[in-house]
Amino acid sequence: MKKWIDRLLGGGKETNAPEAAQAGPDAEERDFTGEVDATWYRWLTASSGYQASEELQDRILDAVRALVHDPAGAAELVPRMPELIPQLMRSLAEEDMSAADLSRQVAQDKVLVAEVIRESNSAYYRPLTPIETLEAAVMMLGHNGLRMLLARVALRPLIKMQSGGFARQAAPQVWNQSEKSAFAASLMAPGLSAGVFEAYLAGLMQNIGLVVAFRVADGLVEGNRMPGSSAFGLRLMSVSRQLSAVIARHWDFPPEVADAIHDPGADTGLAQALALGDRIAKLRVLIDGSVVDESDPLVMDGLNGFQRRCLGKLADIES
Repeated sequence: MKKWIDRLLGGGKETNAPEAAQAGPDAEERDFTGEVDATWYRWLTASSGYQASEELQDRILDAVRALVHDPAGAAELVPRMPELIPQLMRSLAEEDMSAADLSRQVAQDKVLVAEVIRESNSAYYRPLTPIETLEAAVMMLGHNGLRMLLARVALRPLIKMQSGGFARQAAPQVWNQSEKSAFAASLMAPGLSAGVFEAYLAGLMQNIGLVVAFRVADGLVEGNRMPGSSAFGLRLMSVSRQLSAVIARHWDFPPEVADAIHDPGADTGLAQALALGDRIAKLRVLIDGSVVDESDPLVMDGLNGFQRRCLGKLADIES
């Protein structure tokens, strides 16, 4: 598992993108990110949230903070990274590898074949006619699209496969938001001089710590319940991002990816792309869940025109 992700990297950073990706609303007087995070947490815990005691909330937060200093222990609370085709990883770093050669390597894994063909026919790519062959699908996705798909296939089980309790209940929704966040961050990245794939990977990875935090809470809370207050949710999400970064470093993810997850407020293009992508994805989930309307100030004032178009495009991302 060590350094596996390095073999997925191969493309350079894209720098040409609409200037609208760089420009954002003046949010100094209003914490749009905090409001969106709090609303998303309340929605996520709506059916299981309750007014937990301050003592229990502190115990949960302290237990999660302890894992921040125990990377190996934290990683043990996540399912093992699935084995992927090493030859394919290496090949994806070679821009001159032909679609036919890539297809032959992808064909060794039936699950991956199905994922590649399904992805090439998705609403995002919108082929004029259905794509039925593996080689045509690989050509449609391209090297960067295939890298993103491979990362998604690798990370999906880490979030979705949970043993029980609230973590199991919340995991599908957390993964849905993670996928949307990754896609949105990758769209924000070029205009912020950040790597598209690194932004996508950070979006997928940033919620690993939150799922671990839910598993920790399951051991301290009776039933499938979770403290539901916004204040607790914001604190939990903050420390869980630190935990995600710790796990990312433990798995030898690119340092810039772990740094962006750890501090979404940092003055780097990747951190800004991740923070924007995360907020846009949460708004998409809240709109789809009929919690927030598309005319809400969180959308109209909190996002610029380019970001709102990205929000609309997320509607094409399947749950």
